[in-house]
Amino acid sequence: MKRLLVMVALPLLMAASTTPDYARQWAVQLPSADAGAYRIELNADVYRTIATSDLRDLDVLDSLGNPVAAEVFAPDAPLAAPPTRGSVPWFAVQVSNDRDDGALALIAQRDAQGRILSLQAQSTRAATPGEARAFVFDLSAIQGRVEALEFALRPDAQVDAAFRVDASEDLQQWRTITPRAQVLSLQQEGRRLARTDVALEQASRYLRLMPLDAAPALPILRVDARIASPLKDAPWQWQALHTASSVADAKGFEFDLAGPFPIERVDVASSGNAAIEWRVESRADDGTPWIVRAGPWIAYRVSDKAGASASAPVEIFGGAVRDRYWRLTAQSGRPTESPTLRLGYRPEVVVFLAQGKPPYALVAGSARARRVDAPLVNLVEAMQQQRGDTWRPAAATLAAGTGLAGDAALEQHMTPQDWRQMLLWGVLVLGALVVGGLALHLLRKGPDAR
Repeated sequence: MKRLLVMVALPLLMAASTTPDYARQWAVQLPSADAGAYRIELNADVYRTIATSDLRDLDVLDSLGNPVAAEVFAPDAPLAAPPTRGSVPWFAVQVSNDRDDGALALIAQRDAQGRILSLQAQSTRAATPGEARAFVFDLSAIQGRVEALEFALRPDAQVDAAFRVDASEDLQQWRTITPRAQVLSLQQEGRRLARTDVALEQASRYLRLMPLDAAPALPILRVDARIASPLKDAPWQWQALHTASSVADAKGFEFDLAGPFPIERVDVASSGNAAIEWRVESRADDGTPWIVRAGPWIAYRVSDKAGASASAPVEIFGGAVRDRYWRLTAQSGRPTESPTLRLGYRPEVVVFLAQGKPPYALVAGSARARRVDAPLVNLVEAMQQQRGDTWRPAAATLAAGTGLAGDAALEQHMTPQDWRQMLLWGVLVLGALVVGGLALHLLRKGPDAR
């Protein structure tokens, strides 16, 4: 009986512990072995292998086949370069205690470019920097968006003060852009606590700092503007799709994208002169209705001796779409050739931690394997708070893909949960048979056997 139990349970246990298989894998090439966290930009080969629209059958494994903490992130851009800094001319103005409501009249002398040459507060005596509680800053020469003002204070400064930030284009009309900003610089027993920058949601040619709550003097030595660098657009990639549909097909031209690419833009290319008004539709599979994604819009190409001019791509309605099947329908004009549908996307990024035993491999394409959730979004945010907003995991690359289980991984099989349920029922049935057999054996021997 024990042998029978082992023979029945062993195949079920082996099946239940089988590791889910994937269709393909790509060896991950690390830029260095000590980065800790890495990011991989997905390529077209990976997208064509993924079988799910939520990208859950995409994972990173170590050399022993164990999954590591991994998550898919939005395209690795826009990515800002580190901010730059520029010196800001500043002017101290005296505010009397009965004028702390901000009614500060200024008399300024400016050059042709609007830069302040001299500044005087009307009806008050001239202010000296050491005793000033209100200030005007000249940002007219700063190019770019100012994120914050950064103050260099006197080394022995003991300040805990609140200010209001106002903005103006002409030094006459002012509007409040920051109702309360705190400036802090405290020292005690060799330790220093400081917050000497004022963030700006918006800025103008001129700013002024007005004291609140009887703020003490602010001993400023220097003021810098922290200037945001322009954002870099993520590089767009395009899938050019062709069709064998007849030009006379009234239902339009149909295309197979063959993967859950995050499509955001659409374009139509032609080899000769053309001007067609198109409508683009898509759907996830053959059993779902077509949904309009763009258009109608006119896609044209005109070539002459001065060169060729063509229409620009258009945006998909409602953001990125992962549908596999696409259709072009001419609303106006008659195509003379089968068009080429160009679908634009920005590759997403997989971020993973260097856990387990390297080397690592990216795997994709499975009907039943699913990536386990990992809090890497929170990890990246925490790292950026510690090391700056421009921190990114180290960029790893993918080698050429190689086959694993192939199409067999995309077929529906019994899941580990199914095997566990099957094993449980098998054990229960076998146990019932054993108990029943023992009871029958005792009944056949009769009372004397007991």
